[in-house]
Amino acid sequence: MSDLASTTAPAASLDELEQAHADLVAAGLDLDLTRGKPGADQLDLSTDLDGIIGDDWMLDGVDTRNYGSLDGLPSIKAIGGRLLGMPATNVLAGGNSSLELMGRYLVHAHVFGVGGPDTAWNRGQPKMLCPVPGYDRHFSLTEHLGIEMVPVELTEDGPDMDRVEELVGNDHDVVGMWCVPKYANPTGITYATEVVRRLARLGQVASDHFRIMWDNAYAVHDLTDQPDYLESIFTEAEVNGTQDSVVQFASTSKITLAGSGVAFLGTSLGNLAAFRDHLQYFTIGPDKVNHLRHVRKLGGSRAIGDHMAAQAELIRPKFAIVQEVLADGLGDDGRHGHWSTPSGGYFVSFWSRPGLAGEIVDLAARAGVKLTPAGAAFPYGDDPDDSHIRLAPTYPAQDDVRRAMEVFVTCVKLATARADTTS
Repeated sequence: MSDLASTTAPAASLDELEQAHADLVAAGLDLDLTRGKPGADQLDLSTDLDGIIGDDWMLDGVDTRNYGSLDGLPSIKAIGGRLLGMPATNVLAGGNSSLELMGRYLVHAHVFGVGGPDTAWNRGQPKMLCPVPGYDRHFSLTEHLGIEMVPVELTEDGPDMDRVEELVGNDHDVVGMWCVPKYANPTGITYATEVVRRLARLGQVASDHFRIMWDNAYAVHDLTDQPDYLESIFTEAEVNGTQDSVVQFASTSKITLAGSGVAFLGTSLGNLAAFRDHLQYFTIGPDKVNHLRHVRKLGGSRAIGDHMAAQAELIRPKFAIVQEVLADGLGDDGRHGHWSTPSGGYFVSFWSRPGLAGEIVDLAARAGVKLTPAGAAFPYGDDPDDSHIRLAPTYPAQDDVRRAMEVFVTCVKLATARADTTS
């Protein structure tokens, strides 16, 4: 335990905590736990992408340097199919950003309609179900399009399905739902099998233009030797005849290079054809040269698994530091809050006592530690309990993660001690 952690042990007084925080402010730290970015050492695992092509630009008999192949070539779509758990024929391979594909699909549904103009979401008062805490960029994208967001509690097994089924069955203005089903951003939970099956059945009672946006961003991002199991929503949708109601997304952004990966969209053949008709007005084809690079690197049967195992070795210690510092500094009695212990993904969620998250984030910022704004994991930035904080430990070096977490613990304890004196 460092000197800082020792000065803020569980029995520290309010005066001691105030002084410890003042010392941190004076130290002029500059640490960042805001976003789930890969660290430089993770990116180094993919530096061989440069030069991997050599003189052979051909993929599946096509010169990748030229125009065409709107939805990607079979070999890259096969990689997407492995990530999404569906046949390659149901997959579209795009540019580097799955968020951009999500945005394009939302515009397609909202403005033009998934089944023609009469099904355009903007003909009514569309609503999107948003499991909370959730991914802030999903929410900002939805808000940008003027779609109303309806929060739904995210439990340890997934979204509160009783509430989801009630909303979808009784209100046909509910046109969609966001899901991050494995190692969810930001809580790290994985949807239980029964939750996946109930989600797959929603298309039987929802409007024809209802779409589950299934963002499986962390499908292969395991941290333990016993990874969470996620049931295949593609298989369950086939069983229930609801294939059109699910649109899946994944990417290699946190597998290879975050700024130069490959994004995938997977859905029913009918959905895919309709989306291609929309997409053709925006592009003549994706970056097939980058597709070729990724096929060369990740196309082998063991390539993705081996690559992700190497990544896990790099980031597992950072997650262990987060758990260690929280446990040592805050104890396990829940007086200062509680936190998630994910088996994969990129985030740890912390829940303070109600009403304190904003103050903790502000205290940390003044002490030189940047955190995602309190409330960011909720639609419109409104956490009704003001208690959730997202921690992203992957990008900083291990020593910086430890230092940042010790500052965070000090801020949690100080905010809690202040609240105790006024209660």
